[in-house]
Amino acid sequence: MGIQGFLYKVAAERRCDTARTTFIFMATVAVLSFIFWAYLREPIGSLATLTILAFVNSLTFLAATMSFIEALKFVPATTAYSVARLNLVILTIFSFVWFHDRLSMQQISGIVIALAAMLTLTKGMNQGEAKQEHFKKGFAFLMISLFTSAIAAISSKYAAMYVGKLSFLAFVYSIAALSSAALFKKPNINAPQSDKAVATVTIGLAMGILNFFGYYAFLMALSKGPLSLVASITGMHFVVSVLLSILIYREKLTSARVVGFFLTILSIILLSL
Repeated sequence: MGIQGFLYKVAAERRCDTARTTFIFMATVAVLSFIFWAYLREPIGSLATLTILAFVNSLTFLAATMSFIEALKFVPATTAYSVARLNLVILTIFSFVWFHDRLSMQQISGIVIALAAMLTLTKGMNQGEAKQEHFKKGFAFLMISLFTSAIAAISSKYAAMYVGKLSFLAFVYSIAALSSAALFKKPNINAPQSDKAVATVTIGLAMGILNFFGYYAFLMALSKGPLSLVASITGMHFVVSVLLSILIYREKLTSARVVGFFLTILSIILLSL
């Protein structure tokens, strides 16, 4: 999932059409899920529960994915990936309120540090008129991704407990693929399309294959462990995405970004205790 997350950055750098990239990504996972579901004949559980959870998860995950790719077009990868992982604060609080998981002093400290990390990561990004406009757009997309990804993770927890995992994946990604197809933009006929089309298909397929195995493993973990712990551990995949972005795209690291990055890691560790 860390490599898949880095491909969001690649798609943003290549200026791929977000809706088309997402469609190929979602369609790939849907096809793989149907194949494995048909082969393994896994029971679906309650059809009504499956349908409701699939609709909630697909629409929120689609919104989280597309808004995050758009955010990467306006804000540095170190900031975007780190802020996105702070959805663990929302998940930890929800897990405490709804599932009655115990909230330890370490987790409370993790929440405080996570808030400090967000303030640090966004410090100085809005200086200058042009930067301020980019910051507003990027921050708005990040906030959408932050909250919708939290809702997607919560619905994933319920799905892991009550319905078949492969049927859930098949339903979720089929709905998401159809929804993303409805958001296609008309291509610019004056711009060369061949290179961008190849990049869109390649990146979308790679995202789908990586996500299928990563997300299935995530659902398996959720079926056996508490939401806050599983989300915290898997949330560390953002480190891989950030490191690849720095190494491949030579992204500039400011002191605020470095401090915010390590504060985010510390908050995730504390939230998992």
